[in-house]
Amino acid sequence: MRIERQIQREWSRSGSAVADYLFQRGQEALRAGQTDAAIAHFSAVIDHAPEFVEAWNARATAWFMANRLGPSMADLEEVLTRNPQHFGALAGLGAILEQVERPEAAREAYAAALALHPHRPGLRQAVERLERALTGPAL
Repeated sequence: MRIERQIQREWSRSGSAVADYLFQRGQEALRAGQTDAAIAHFSAVIDHAPEFVEAWNARATAWFMANRLGPSMADLEEVLTRNPQHFGALAGLGAILEQVERPEAAREAYAAALALHPHRPGLRQAVERLERALTGPAL
């Protein structure tokens, strides 16, 4: 997944030392399970550099981890408006849609992520699982 790491490294550069510092602090808080602190840091990044798409995506992840699906979905929509090729945001959207029992929309989001990143773990299984659930058991 070297290419994925390169893409994510590129996406994680804001062009601002302040935004990069706040983003790093948010990532550290997220890894420590401190979702409120992570949300606060990512919100500060977004206030400072709203064009920095990865801050929106990271805050969506923090909202999701805090089980705040509405704000998470709103941030993912912002990510996808700014970068429709963001396979991580599409996968996250699929997870939310699946959790709120919208299997067709979840399958579409996962399938879009899979089309962009066919080797990302779990995406193919998610699409297949939802297809089976939507079509019922084979006869």
